[in-house]
Amino acid sequence: MNSLLKIGVIFILLCSISLEAQHDKKPNVFLITLDGVRWQEVFMGMDTNLLNSAYTQDKDWLARNFMGNSQVENRKMLMPFFWNTIVKVGRLHGNRNKESKVDLTNKMLFSYPGYNEILTGMPDDENIDSNEKKYNKNKTILEIANNSDIYKGKVAAFASWDVFPYIINDKRSNVPVNAGYMNAEGDLNEKEMFLNEIQRQAPVIWESVRLDAFTHHFAKEYVQKNHPKLVYISYGETDDFAHEGLFDLYMKSLHNTDELIADLWSYVQSDPFYKDNTYFIITTDHGRGEGSREDSEWTSHGADVKGAEHTWLAILGPNVNSVGEATNEQLYTNQIAPTVTKILNLKTDKEKMPAKVLELN
Repeated sequence: MNSLLKIGVIFILLCSISLEAQHDKKPNVFLITLDGVRWQEVFMGMDTNLLNSAYTQDKDWLARNFMGNSQVENRKMLMPFFWNTIVKVGRLHGNRNKESKVDLTNKMLFSYPGYNEILTGMPDDENIDSNEKKYNKNKTILEIANNSDIYKGKVAAFASWDVFPYIINDKRSNVPVNAGYMNAEGDLNEKEMFLNEIQRQAPVIWESVRLDAFTHHFAKEYVQKNHPKLVYISYGETDDFAHEGLFDLYMKSLHNTDELIADLWSYVQSDPFYKDNTYFIITTDHGRGEGSREDSEWTSHGADVKGAEHTWLAILGPNVNSVGEATNEQLYTNQIAPTVTKILNLKTDKEKMPAKVLELN
């Protein structure tokens, strides 16, 4: 190889490394959802009416672990990461007792329509009116990012519910999705092989929803190996336990999910690739009923359930103004997608994502 050719090759390699470094400096986003978690638990802690209802099997255990001397203590006991970390360095929206309101714009008020709204920025009540496994015609922010020059191959999704390959439309978008009881694929490390082996050896409570611990660790292993810049993680247990009227397990699962998110944030802040350059946006796909009334049962959600349209939102990251608990506002779930695209500086069709971007700083 002559000297000019060597210089040319070196120049190309240096340019490639420089471009990659520039890409790495662009912000990262972890979008995280907790299925069917009410704003009441997030902002007030354990619901004492449900504690003393037929939905609860072990009242003493729940009271010992999640009940303090006030609602402030209760919520901190239930969700310590939210109320020891996010409230200090980020912002929490949706405490309706402080006139902070977050609402869905779709009218279905159940999972597929809710996730479509979160991920696309638009409701689609005409085409998405069930949880049927139909490939989504709408493009999610994951697909938009994966089709961009900067984020192509840097997007991934992990979910407990097995409908997510259809919601994200993995066939068209080419976004890698690990959902339900799917195994990790590719060049696997020992932990991923172990997770593949044991995820069906653990109790299979629902055939369509795996336990969230598996979703979490599949996601974490992938993130550590591949450093994607846009990650979507959907935890699902809470909604299924609530549908079955198991308030004890709903509470324990919510507490555990808070710990999983704390574990992920701790990792992100220890990895130079993500540290001080990563946003966490955390929300839910729908609310649920307010108690045991026929028109607002806690076990249910949907268009005929009062309160199911009420959601919440938590955000933390490098340029987020840490206001703690927000007050006196009206936000909507469809604002999440345009906010993510704004953070990532992605070009989108304003007609297909018309909602106002959230003000973070």
